Amino acid sequence: MLNALRFIFLMSVVTWVGMIIFYTLFVTPSIFRALPRELAGEVVSHIFPRYWGIGYVAAILSLASLIAMSFIEKVFPMARILVLALMTALTFYSGLVVAPEAQAIKAQMKVVEDPQRLEELGGEFRSVHRTSFALNLVVMSAGIVLVFLISRSLRL
Repeated sequence: MLNALRFIFLMSVVTWVGMIIFYTLFVTPSIFRALPRELAGEVVSHIFPRYWGIGYVAAILSLASLIAMSFIEKVFPMARILVLALMTALTFYSGLVVAPEAQAIKAQMKVVEDPQRLEELGGEFRSVHRTSFALNLVVMSAGIVLVFLISRSLRL
């Protein structure tokens, strides 16, 4: 049982953190370099639901397996638990609150004809996008810290 929990924990953490790094540093910049801005935005918006879905599943699996291992081993690695809890909370907030807000603004931008209102919406979208990007960087950084903390306890 403990080995299965360790596997689930490690697999979910490395999948989650690896996905964030790959998507943030390689996929998104490549899409925006290769395609016109509006089309790139559409492509990225189609990837996001899967991105968030993987993040949600990995967050729940990693946190649940770490807590379960803690109860079995009677050792509570609070730094790891707190980092994972932060990553989980920010992932869910970003995907369930910030992302729908950005989508709603983009939808309004497509139907608004008033140039001044369109400019205002553009500013709102940039602000929400900055928030989303900052949250993503915090989750990615926390994930790297988490992988470091995990690596300190590995015995090969």
